[in-house]
Amino acid sequence: MSSVPDGKKLLRSPSGLRMVPENGAFNSPFALDEPQWVPDKECPRCMQCDTKFDFIRRKHHCRRCGRCFCDKCCSKKVALPRMCFVDPVRQCAECSLVSQKEMEFFDKQLKVLLGGGTFIVTLGTTEKTEAMTCRLSNNHRYLFLDGESHFEVELSRMSSMQILTDGTSPGGGTARASGMLLHYKPMGSQDAQQLRLEAADDKKVASLWLAAMHKAAKLLYESRDQ
Repeated sequence: MSSVPDGKKLLRSPSGLRMVPENGAFNSPFALDEPQWVPDKECPRCMQCDTKFDFIRRKHHCRRCGRCFCDKCCSKKVALPRMCFVDPVRQCAECSLVSQKEMEFFDKQLKVLLGGGTFIVTLGTTEKTEAMTCRLSNNHRYLFLDGESHFEVELSRMSSMQILTDGTSPGGGTARASGMLLHYKPMGSQDAQQLRLEAADDKKVASLWLAAMHKAAKLLYESRDQ
């Protein structure tokens, strides 16, 4: 194990090299823990094709689910940023498809969230609104809202999120995201607070940001349910 700049450390696990925060309390809310591997003695056969293992047919563990497979059923090496692996790691066919779909979020939508969008923000049930830029923090742990005032929402304290739409688009296509209704518990409080965001001037950028946030919420709930 060796330390590297920016508060992260290089950690070697049975699954491969991982770049993780020095302090586990600062893990990304999208992160997943490494699974417990099925013990070798409990998997005499491939858990996909039922091939019996022997000196020629070696067993391999999927780094995402921890199950045991033959080389044919666990041959793909796919990036797995949710577990902070430095290099692509071996995954079974089912898990590799899930990881490949998630890569769109990490390659594209995460950049959109970091870039931010401008919204008309209403906090609580008041009638006071403020134009604010909303963006995801670099460590993915907070939503920063900046305008005349500033406040933050910790993603781990979000209890629900609803995307608001502006109705059906011309031609009968899918409705475009126009806002977001968010409920969260402020630090030190058990009472939920409501936050409403509505797209300001640049509705296209806001819509892309909201779509990315919707995907982020799905990953967030998945990591909670792990």
